[in-house]
Amino acid sequence: MRKTSTALLAIAALLTAPAVAHADPAPKATFELPAPTGPHSLGVREVHLTDQERGRELMISVWYPAMQGSEPRAPYMRPKTADYFDGAAAAMGLKPGQVDWAAVSTHARTGARPKGRWPVVLYSPGWGSLRTLGTSTVEDLASKGYVVVTVDHTHEAPMVEFPGGRLETAKPAQGDDYLKAGMETRRQDMRFVLDRLSSLDGLGKAMDLSRVGMFGHSFGGDTAAEVMATDRRVDAGADLDGWLAYDVDGRRPTRAATEGTARPFLLMGSSGSTRDGRPRSHLTSPAWKSFWEHSSGFRRDLLMPEAMHYSFTDLQAFLPQLDEQLEVEPEVRAKRIGTVDPGRSVASQRAYLSAFFDQTLKHRPQRLLRGESAEHPDVTFVR
Repeated sequence: MRKTSTALLAIAALLTAPAVAHADPAPKATFELPAPTGPHSLGVREVHLTDQERGRELMISVWYPAMQGSEPRAPYMRPKTADYFDGAAAAMGLKPGQVDWAAVSTHARTGARPKGRWPVVLYSPGWGSLRTLGTSTVEDLASKGYVVVTVDHTHEAPMVEFPGGRLETAKPAQGDDYLKAGMETRRQDMRFVLDRLSSLDGLGKAMDLSRVGMFGHSFGGDTAAEVMATDRRVDAGADLDGWLAYDVDGRRPTRAATEGTARPFLLMGSSGSTRDGRPRSHLTSPAWKSFWEHSSGFRRDLLMPEAMHYSFTDLQAFLPQLDEQLEVEPEVRAKRIGTVDPGRSVASQRAYLSAFFDQTLKHRPQRLLRGESAEHPDVTFVR
């Protein structure tokens, strides 16, 4: 395995550590996800899909504007997923058994009745990560008038919980080209999900599939670009701190990086993920520059220089809260989410992502996308 591939896999190790037994069966600490800022109440439904042609099962969650109701709020993680996830506590500067992950609730009600008809946005998580870790961003986007579909990539994700509590865990990566093979699997996953959305009972009518976007974190953002390269149904995409390459130095670019796109695309990254070639960190990738130069549609490149790679996940929201209760290891916290102000970081990501999709899918021009804003001092436009 190439040295650079090993480095990328090490980042994914945040979630791929096996479950660790712990003495305390009743974790004490918990946290709250940031409240969505849009006007709509939320519903969510988990859906089990089977691709008969590939013999492949997927779990997705569909988040949507909902009618008012009394349905229970959906859990952030189901118990088996939470127990397995707790085994990766050390990678987050915590100890197993300290956090009650299963006690955390989302802001969406399970099975609430959908209202209206909205553009659709797909979400793909990072390599070896979970759809759950995009919940804060996804909820906010849905609250502003979108149906957002999050996808776990089975056997790459550290764990996927299926109906009945069956847990499918990750399979070991094989060969130097495991990332390239994984990208093809992801591309087919997303196309299959998009094929099936209109037939989902009770939800299909809430989706305007003539207006489709896609975004993701890390390799999930790269997946969004790759899907756009092969599927004309996706009208706009966003990559949150991905590499657009199969290695961390960008020397093995994805197809999307070498071909670009004529449709709107948003790049938003931490200190090393820009197209301008300035080595802000060891992660600066020439693939962003290639993607930018080969693209002709509306595009923006936004930098959060004090952020780190997992600032673009829910870790940005929950690690600071857990730090107040448990004292997260400082070096680990800095490595995962940097030194950016947590509240401002979450607010900025939500604002720019929703502005981008409002402009590209709802055709509402956004002043926020014209230049830097005093309301978001942590975000720089890369010119």
